[in-house]
Amino acid sequence: MAAMMAGPRPPADGEGGGNTWLLPFMLALFFAWGLATVLVDIVTPKLKSLFALSYTEATLTQFCFFAAYALISLPAGAMVTRIGAMRGLVVGLVVMAAGCLLFAPAARSGLFPMFLLALFVMASGIAVLQVAANPLVARLGDPAQASSRLTLAQTFNALGTTIGPIVGAWTILAHTVAPTGTDPAALAAARQAEADVVRTPFLVIAAGLCALAILFWFLRRRVREERSAETAGPAGLGLDLLRQPRLALGAAAIFLYVGAEVAIGTLMVSWLEQPRVLGASPEQAGHLLSFYWGGALAGRIVGSFVLRRVRPGAALGTVALTAAGLAVLAASSTGPLAGWALIAVGLANAIQFPTIFALAIEGLGERTAQGAGIVCVAIVGGAIVPVATGALADGFGLAVALTAPALCYLCIAGFALAHARDALGRPTALPAE
Repeated sequence: MAAMMAGPRPPADGEGGGNTWLLPFMLALFFAWGLATVLVDIVTPKLKSLFALSYTEATLTQFCFFAAYALISLPAGAMVTRIGAMRGLVVGLVVMAAGCLLFAPAARSGLFPMFLLALFVMASGIAVLQVAANPLVARLGDPAQASSRLTLAQTFNALGTTIGPIVGAWTILAHTVAPTGTDPAALAAARQAEADVVRTPFLVIAAGLCALAILFWFLRRRVREERSAETAGPAGLGLDLLRQPRLALGAAAIFLYVGAEVAIGTLMVSWLEQPRVLGASPEQAGHLLSFYWGGALAGRIVGSFVLRRVRPGAALGTVALTAAGLAVLAASSTGPLAGWALIAVGLANAIQFPTIFALAIEGLGERTAQGAGIVCVAIVGGAIVPVATGALADGFGLAVALTAPALCYLCIAGFALAHARDALGRPTALPAE
């Protein structure tokens, strides 16, 4: 670390390189939070088994995780406007690490609500990171290439979400502690041992996040942030920005996209375990989940180049319709086709989040941080849609439940079509709140 800090000073704005040197560090950050986020998909089936939960109850993990975005993102946008993106990254990393550390007392208590609290705090840190990091990456170069650059960053996020299920399957799902008897003491001991399995990977992640927080704390002195972008931006939550159709509909599209992506990821292990699909074991299904997120990784690698040549609205509409079709195909099929069709939705997901995000905040200027906060609130879709999907699964089965994410993707295609036709209008200047 010391050697890294002692290196030559990167060029500041106006010195020929801008802050583009910061991009590799941002890519590492996106990888780290992708790895941590996807473990929620692994933890959900583990807690479902540990506490004998229904599908609806199990999706409360996602509800608490993504509810943090609704509560934290707007204050985070105001905070980042005031203190700057680099300090905002440090705050987000510290809060996220605190959430990971809370898995230790949650495991000791053996109480489901304690795990939900840990997930909420962890997600609060990620909400701050989303608000600070996405607009910062969008500004690290040519504005016309913002969608491509955000897709590249999301590629590294997808790399983390691809590796995460493999790590989670090995460290969490592969370790099942059966009770040695039927008496309450034996059952309690088995539950405690199962809870301890969940704790370990999050403690390791917490250590890595703390290291990143220290790194960005030192790097903040080498970054000259544009005062018009953040440090001199108007105060307040920026709710008046919702009068911009592009931002308002973009936020709605983010709500639907994150909800659909998380709903499928949450139910994927249970879907693949069904005898009518693949009949996979929990560990096998956990490994196969990595292909779902790996599809997003492969698609983003390709998408970061494609978006340099194809209009973002057209590309977004194409992949959203593809995702809807694959979800319907999975729901109406059996065997390997049903399993791999749902896994392939990950490939169609690849460019959707970064493209929607870039289109939503386009042209906001000094109010970009506030606009990003509003868009990040919409990530609460990851709390609402999975619970609704879980309720459908409880009432009508997993196949019928897949209609919920399919409908979400169809609505996203509508947003993309409106943008491709330039029907949303260009952002207009608004006074501060």
